[in-house]
Amino acid sequence: MYHPTVARLTYRALLGRRRAFIMFGLPALLLALSIVVRALVGADDEVANNILGGFAVATMVPLIGVIAGTGAIGPEIDDSSIVYLLAKPVPRHTIILTKLIVAVGVTMAFSAVPTLLAGYILNANSQQLAVAYAIAAAIASVAYAALFLLLGTITKHAVVIGLIYALVWESLFGSLVAGARTLSVQQWALAIGERLGKGGYILSDVALPTAVVLLVAVTLAATWFAGRRLRALTLAGEE
Repeated sequence: MYHPTVARLTYRALLGRRRAFIMFGLPALLLALSIVVRALVGADDEVANNILGGFAVATMVPLIGVIAGTGAIGPEIDDSSIVYLLAKPVPRHTIILTKLIVAVGVTMAFSAVPTLLAGYILNANSQQLAVAYAIAAAIASVAYAALFLLLGTITKHAVVIGLIYALVWESLFGSLVAGARTLSVQQWALAIGERLGKGGYILSDVALPTAVVLLVAVTLAATWFAGRRLRALTLAGEE
């Protein structure tokens, strides 16, 4: 299920200079903003909720998910170097699962952990906001990584499509069209955060049971389809 060599190559690709700059930059911006706001405003639950919900979960997590998910396999397919990996005696499902595990780990490390730290900086976890948002970010990381990993196996424009989904569908349409929120990874994760948080600050338009079912279904389906795409690519190469 997990191949150390594939994992090492994937980590190396994801933490290259360009991607690492973006992935380090977003958490650094969140933490810097949190320090400045805490110094100027003090401990304010409403302000903390706006920053953690509006920037961390709504913007930072999906963007890092796009970078990690598509970067785990997309560049290898684009430059055809995936052929060398597929030529090795490694089961295709092992390759996909290993890359998914790496993408999830990287997304969590660069999103959930900074979200937790920012929450403590802003309000010392008053109303359990820091923990609730960090768990929501971690759960969203899994679904985002699976979705964007699948995109990386389907199209060369995975990053663009991922950004459209994250910034246009979830952020724009999600804030304007109520029905669009039901098809939002962000809202599914917030449903879990809503249950964990106190004070009614975290809100989701999706019921918790529905959110859990959709998160599991989307993650499993995306991983399965990514595996099928990789197997199809292998067959095409062998032909």
